[in-house]
Amino acid sequence: MKPFSGPYEGLYRRMGPRALQNAIMAACGAAFLLFGYDQGVISGLLTGETFERQFPKMSVDPQLQGLVVAIYEIGCFLGALLTFVMGERFGRRRMIMFGMVVLSIGAAIQTASYGVPELIVGRIIAGIGNGFSTATVPVYHSETSKAQDRGRAVCIELAINIAGVCTAYWLDYGMSFVKTSTVQWRFPLSFQIFFAIVTFVMMAFLPESPRWLVAQGREAEAMDVLQRLDISTLPNSKNVNMLNAEQEFQVIKETIEEERKLANGKPVWKDILTNGKERHFQRAVLGFGIQFMQQLSGINLITYYAPVIFQKSVGLSRSTSLLLAGFNGLAYFLSSLVPIPLIERVGRRPLMLIGVGGQAACMAILAAMTVTIGDKTKGIVATAMLFLFNFFFSVGSLAIPWLYPAEINSTRTRMHGAAIATGSNWIFTFLVVMITPICVQNLGYKTYVMFAIFNFSFIFLTYFYYPETKGLQLEAVNELFEDTQRWAIGPVNTKKYIDAVKTHVDDSPGYLGTPHDEKSDIMEKTSSA
Repeated sequence: MKPFSGPYEGLYRRMGPRALQNAIMAACGAAFLLFGYDQGVISGLLTGETFERQFPKMSVDPQLQGLVVAIYEIGCFLGALLTFVMGERFGRRRMIMFGMVVLSIGAAIQTASYGVPELIVGRIIAGIGNGFSTATVPVYHSETSKAQDRGRAVCIELAINIAGVCTAYWLDYGMSFVKTSTVQWRFPLSFQIFFAIVTFVMMAFLPESPRWLVAQGREAEAMDVLQRLDISTLPNSKNVNMLNAEQEFQVIKETIEEERKLANGKPVWKDILTNGKERHFQRAVLGFGIQFMQQLSGINLITYYAPVIFQKSVGLSRSTSLLLAGFNGLAYFLSSLVPIPLIERVGRRPLMLIGVGGQAACMAILAAMTVTIGDKTKGIVATAMLFLFNFFFSVGSLAIPWLYPAEINSTRTRMHGAAIATGSNWIFTFLVVMITPICVQNLGYKTYVMFAIFNFSFIFLTYFYYPETKGLQLEAVNELFEDTQRWAIGPVNTKKYIDAVKTHVDDSPGYLGTPHDEKSDIMEKTSSA
């Protein structure tokens, strides 16, 4: 079978390694730009004049408002659940592309809505599509990145995600001046389709994940992708620990075969529900937990309801609230650039600890400043805390919860583990988004006290249970969990695993320790295809 025949073949084969990696980053970024846009777009529409006239019950019923906003997360949760079932069968690219089609259908229904039921149905369908995408994109991006670039690549992806939030805020603000037409809210909702089309087209010109291809027995195709992604031989590549295409293929194939031997014919879900030597259950729980912590930090309290908070908790006008939400989104985007140069130098754990510590402090101060409404000085401090919270969140809690599940799960369980983690994200996002209008109205400042307590507790969970994955080949993470065999794995020094895979490959006589003629056979298939 010829490797990667398809509509993308001509363009794909003309790209060098860096160009191909950048193209993958652009496509994944476009998918997460859409994800961010979807998160931010509804918040500025809720208090619009034409939106309130079209959906009058939502403006007076905070429970209905919370339901309509949060039901999107239920759709995303269903999409993540379906990805758990379907993802490994259909592959990374097709799941992302299918997600874009489903999301576009949901966006079209929302745009054409004339009542709350259609709006709810549209948001559920769009959510299912986004669930497919968000469960798959980090896995695809991680599996096509070098170990030394993986964290930075996903950080850039999440920075683009926040650019999507920012785009939504500013578009909502611009459309707020359209006072008399339903275009005020229909156009921002329809704009989702543009990003979905861009993502779909870009993904059509990219290769499948080499790790998924090896798992499907399509070794020649996997080698073809690895060779075209191989930056180890480029003149400016100075990292001595970087595996070349042949070495990486060896490690991937060896690891997948070892995983199959250990599985002994068991279905994947049984592996995930039992720890065993490979600690699959522990890894799934860590992925679930890191997304749980991201949502219980209170970030979507701000992302989805920033204009509402500025109006009801701080006491500002609608126009000023929308403008501040736009600047908050811009500051959020700029903050998301901070971890890009740091994540592969400092590591995941230090950034996570700084993030949750800062988030706890910001929520505590925000609570103190909103005990009473109307004090100008306290309002300024409260506004500053919303901006500062987003900074700390961007540093430690934005990208890492999406990167981490793709890093810590094995090739056999990676798609399923990522789907579980993403499902956790969406179900707890639903909880936060659903209760926020009710909490702000009935609890006031105590809402922020609650989130301050959550963030403080996350400092201890992060320190004791989440190990460092900086610089580790995805396959080396298996050795980390197999060697440690305990839950409190956080403080373990993982540096020794960075060189372990490279040393193992250098000492091996051929792929999987097999004779070189088998290795040559694979190379011959690749070059002749």
